[in-house]
Amino acid sequence: MEQNKTDLAKILSVSGYSGLYLYLTQARGGAIAEQLQTKERTIFPARSKITTLEDISIYTDEGELKLKEVFLKLKEVLGDKDAPDQKASPEALKDLFAQAVPDYDANRFYVSHMRKVVLWYNILKNHASLDFVVPEEEKPAE
Repeated sequence: MEQNKTDLAKILSVSGYSGLYLYLTQARGGAIAEQLQTKERTIFPARSKITTLEDISIYTDEGELKLKEVFLKLKEVLGDKDAPDQKASPEALKDLFAQAVPDYDANRFYVSHMRKVVLWYNILKNHASLDFVVPEEEKPAE
């Protein structure tokens, strides 16, 4: 079965809720989304702290690196394997990111952030796709 490409602009992280959600539509009181793992639909109130994965970056020595690029670099290092569990030792997580994003800023990109990134990576790998939609402005001109 060929999976569709994942649009990180439609994948949501919601503060206070575990997992990732696929944005479905706007509702009168907020947003309707479906959890990627369980396919359970939820209405998040407008006051919820919702972030799209498209809008998240990590700090590097050179500036910021979009989460999509981090996922692609992790995929290069991991191949078809899952990332280490989010409960893996700090050393295992640091080793992984040292291979995938060697210039990550250790003073501003913490192990707690690494835990979220590997959790999200595994959710996308197993319940969506690590093949990402390319936004229109990034597509090469014809």
